[in-house]
Amino acid sequence: MSLFQLIAAVAAALLFIYLVYALLKPEAF
Repeated sequence: MSLFQLIAAVAAALLFIYLVYALLKPEAF
């Protein structure tokens, strides 16, 4: 796995977690 693929995977995971958190706690936004 290249460095770019690792960074992309981490960014995608963080974005997914952020979206799930936003859906679970809409009052925080």
